[in-house]
Amino acid sequence: MSKNIILIGFMGVGKGIVARAIAKTNGFFSVDTDDLIESFENRKIKKIFKNDGELYFRELEEKCALWLEKNVINSIISTGGGFYKQENIHNIGKVVYLESSFDKIIEILKNAPNAEKKFKKRPLLSDLIEARKLYEKRIKEYKKTADIIVNMEDRDIDRICKEILEKAK
Repeated sequence: MSKNIILIGFMGVGKGIVARAIAKTNGFFSVDTDDLIESFENRKIKKIFKNDGELYFRELEEKCALWLEKNVINSIISTGGGFYKQENIHNIGKVVYLESSFDKIIEILKNAPNAEKKFKKRPLLSDLIEARKLYEKRIKEYKKTADIIVNMEDRDIDRICKEILEKAK
């Protein structure tokens, strides 16, 4: 198995922030699956959803997962909220579920300085009632997929990163 750590969890939980924090101080590269997909397609996720739909986006995630498995080592990989469904996810690395309640995720996003942008770039958060249903469905699946579960709520980023690195050894 590669020495990758894959961060899964619901949209807005902080996967990208955690990945960059770990990479900054621990010799990992930080890779974001949504950024890779935007690069492959030369367009934003929002446009992919709008023009081609969610099914096409999921096909792009599969392409991305296969690419990661073949080409990426020694990296901390932040993923889109639905990436956990990739069949080869455990071949890519250790899977860490960043756990938080739906209400806490939304509260953090709403209080962010660039809140509007954070919601705009996540098409599935445009309807919070539907987003909550999706969250409720996914939390069981995240837990089932994860090798490691780390709680994100009201915790310092350094402590979260330290816990991930200790448990992922």
